Amino acid sequence: MAARHAALPGFRDFYPDEMRRRQQIFSAWRDVAIRYGFEEYDGPPLESLDLYIEKSGPEIVGQLFNFVDKGGREVALRPEMTPTLVRMLGARIKGLPRPVRWFSTPQLFRYEKQQRGRLREHFQLNMDIIGEESVLADADLLAAALDVLRSLGLKSDDVVARYSDRRLLHQALLELGVTEENLAVAYNVFDKVDRDPREVCIERLAAIGLSAKQADDALSLTSMTPADLERRFSSNTAFAPILQDLDQYRSALGSLGFADWIQLDMKIVRGLAYYTGIVFEIFDRKGQLRAICGGGRYDNLFSALAGIDVPALGFGFGDVVLGELLKDRGLAATGGQDPDVYVIATEPGVDILRIVAFLRERGRSVLFAYRQPDRMNLGKSLKAASSANAKDALLAGDLADPIGNTQIIVKNLSTGEQRNVSLSTYIEVRV
Repeated sequence: MAARHAALPGFRDFYPDEMRRRQQIFSAWRDVAIRYGFEEYDGPPLESLDLYIEKSGPEIVGQLFNFVDKGGREVALRPEMTPTLVRMLGARIKGLPRPVRWFSTPQLFRYEKQQRGRLREHFQLNMDIIGEESVLADADLLAAALDVLRSLGLKSDDVVARYSDRRLLHQALLELGVTEENLAVAYNVFDKVDRDPREVCIERLAAIGLSAKQADDALSLTSMTPADLERRFSSNTAFAPILQDLDQYRSALGSLGFADWIQLDMKIVRGLAYYTGIVFEIFDRKGQLRAICGGGRYDNLFSALAGIDVPALGFGFGDVVLGELLKDRGLAATGGQDPDVYVIATEPGVDILRIVAFLRERGRSVLFAYRQPDRMNLGKSLKAASSANAKDALLAGDLADPIGNTQIIVKNLSTGEQRNVSLSTYIEVRV
């Protein structure tokens, strides 16, 4: 019979097996963030609607879960974490040592068409570095994202981080004849080069005033290697510091152990208008999924939203696409958390709860039968222990005082091996 009520479209129930996979991702996120020296923060899931309109424009409203609350305020469930980060740091950054290195794992909500890799809610790792201009911060941030993937068992054969620099593309397009007011159109063309036919891209560039040759030259940027860029733009002094930053970025990621994980790709422009420097997106090598992670430098956002002139960079790393990739590669967590011990009384009336408490106080996960029979059936009890996937069955009769002196029979349920020890000895030697 069908369930009377189901989860809303685009939202998920997390049964124990899904929860194990979610926890696998969360553990990797938090472990890497802490190893990279980031501090955890969080904010409310409900914010003022104006906070998102101010950052992204009024068109963002169509993608939000927004409403008027009982106090008459226009509010929205958070679709991203960066505006909250800016609001929070805008209130306290003057008293914080820089750079600020914060991470968060919020649940986010967007009213979008659901498809593989995209739902109407997801969890996301956000890592941001605030108050640092050095390109080494950019490299360290991407290294953290890639380290998450590596810690989950993925390799450079599985994923690639494609990076570019908005400053470089900006200068190159201006040199090729694109005006400042038409840069947004040109960025959009570059962002869709892999999806749109070349002739469509050339037509769109022609519509903003580029000749056929200029449009062709512009599109040739999308296939350039670092060496190509050096040859093409080395004579223009405006490009020199940008190319130097990209070279340092590449070198630093190599030293951090990710030389084989990265690739220059001038098609990476990031759709969000506030990016100002190096940007990146991480994809599966087979090209079967949406971007796994994306981010970059957004030096002007704090000034625009909080009136604070401070450099910043960060990324968002969603759990939905990552979960799909782990399943595709056979790396998603399986199985449950098996208990360490199943305690069995060998005769009626034995207070095994004292043993249960003793073991749990010392960090063991312990099960026992809630219904203790009047007549003991050891075979049936051992079968229950095996069904629970316990590692050991502990058989106890008379209890000693103190409880640690109680003699027990330990049966390893995998090997069938048995031994007689005291409860304290079992605790000391059991790994």
